[in-house]
Amino acid sequence: MADVEKGKKQVPLRLSPRLYDAIAAWAEDDFRSVNGQIEYLLTECVRQRKKNGRYVSTELDVPPELNIE
Repeated sequence: MADVEKGKKQVPLRLSPRLYDAIAAWAEDDFRSVNGQIEYLLTECVRQRKKNGRYVSTELDVPPELNIE
């Protein structure tokens, strides 16, 4: 509830188990929660887009090929 009080939006998100596990491991390496890691990654993508003045991918609706093992 504290996030809602701070003005943060709640967004339901579905991830494949493999992607979730990869993000969770990365989050642990960076001493963040999974939610914090996802927020960090999205923030960095937005910053990069603003920096370059273009989208990270030209095919935004196409899911990326992930070889997560």
